[in-house]
Amino acid sequence: MPQAFDIIIRGGRVMDPETGFDSICDVAITGDIIIRIGKIDGSAGHEIDATGLIVAPGFLDLHAHGQSVAADRMQAFDGVTTTLELEVGALPVAGWYDRQAEIPRVLNYGTAAAWIFGRKAVIGDIQLDPEVHPIDQMGAGAYDMRWSTEAATSEQTARIVGLVRQGLDDGAIGIGLPNGYAPGAGVKEMADICDLAFDYGTPTFTHIAYLSNIDPQSSVDSYVRLIGLAGATGAHMHICHLNSTSLMDIERVVELVAKAQDQGLPVTTEAYPYGTGATVVSAGFFMDPNFVERTGSAYSNIELVHNHHRFTGREDMKSAREKSPTDLVMWHYLDVEVNDNHRRLLDLSVTYPGGSIASDAMPWTDTDGSIYEGLEWPLPDRLSAHPRSSGTFTRFLRDHVRERKTMPLMDALAKCTILPGRVIESCAPQIARKVRLQEGCDADVVVFDLETLSDMADFVAMSRPSQGVRHLLVGGVPVIADGQLDTSAAPGRPIRRTSG
Repeated sequence: MPQAFDIIIRGGRVMDPETGFDSICDVAITGDIIIRIGKIDGSAGHEIDATGLIVAPGFLDLHAHGQSVAADRMQAFDGVTTTLELEVGALPVAGWYDRQAEIPRVLNYGTAAAWIFGRKAVIGDIQLDPEVHPIDQMGAGAYDMRWSTEAATSEQTARIVGLVRQGLDDGAIGIGLPNGYAPGAGVKEMADICDLAFDYGTPTFTHIAYLSNIDPQSSVDSYVRLIGLAGATGAHMHICHLNSTSLMDIERVVELVAKAQDQGLPVTTEAYPYGTGATVVSAGFFMDPNFVERTGSAYSNIELVHNHHRFTGREDMKSAREKSPTDLVMWHYLDVEVNDNHRRLLDLSVTYPGGSIASDAMPWTDTDGSIYEGLEWPLPDRLSAHPRSSGTFTRFLRDHVRERKTMPLMDALAKCTILPGRVIESCAPQIARKVRLQEGCDADVVVFDLETLSDMADFVAMSRPSQGVRHLLVGGVPVIADGQLDTSAAPGRPIRRTSG
């Protein structure tokens, strides 16, 4: 007698980037598990016609700051099934996970331990509150920047390491190490943090220390330092946004990373397919008196997210950070639409062999600059974030697979699934079952139409969902069906570090 299943996805092009499996066939799901792949004669309570569509593992985003229902829903239309806050992270970690459990999360979620919040607590005497969104916490302490500019004493370093260690013990997936926001941190402190990461067998997710095209303290200087830490401590250094932190030095940086990897050093990378970055207005590097000379970027390239104000100079930006230090800004550092060399540089980071795609998705903010925590759908037009919060993965696949054909679809899917999975699966083994489309794996599945797949958000209309994702399952629960969001679906579950 034919077996009965909960869901059968029929007749799609089923692709698994780990094994290279690529076949027109069926996928059967019972509960939250993929039970069978192949020709399936059984029946199901729900059948999905995937004729002409791609069936793949749901995408894993290692670097997503949104962490809300609104952010989850927008990323669902981008093909994402697991969205992690790893570059910044959270402290206290247990409190962050407790808070997420009270929210109807759509996608699987998780966090790193926030080294920089440890610095803020120890050096800046800033209260850490799990109810405060990590991006708002990033803006805290703008009026006393000692936590950013000063080296820690031995006693302070021990306390910072202790807070981060507690975060790891509470299940944090690695250590968020955005060194660029606290460039005053010394190598001794960095080495102690990296020793901790190595001892726990977990990565650091690093924002390089310096943003500059010229020495001293150039981007190249930062990468050499990071690679040196990997070699000296054995810690896995995962480089966040290879594109934006390298500025115009991407070509040289890529050479350095490749040489480090050729020597067997534990260094991995990620990038997003935009020439515009985003951060909080209070980020210290904007206040460098030589910002324009060192970055080659005018202040007018920096734009407030919620009202699109372009800054006129350092004093204008200083005034904005004093008024509201948590406001988000976009930094248009590359003009990829008109400058062929800028496009080439961005491509070097996005197509880097073995590198992951990660969005660096920003939270959705209201017109007053506050982070939106509401449940409205569709998202109100008044909300802002960054187009990458809506369309990173769809933009990558549209541009690099369908239109410009810089790589085969299977290789591109690997950058969205198995490659980021390998960054964390040794310490968060749950993820191994979520980035593979194989029998026995979790039913985190995206079904999309490659011919219509496209990002729709731009820098004026940011809250437009991507198109082309026809179905999205998270733990076997349909979040998107026939291109429509089920607003009652909340199947997201926590992803945590495990010790064994």
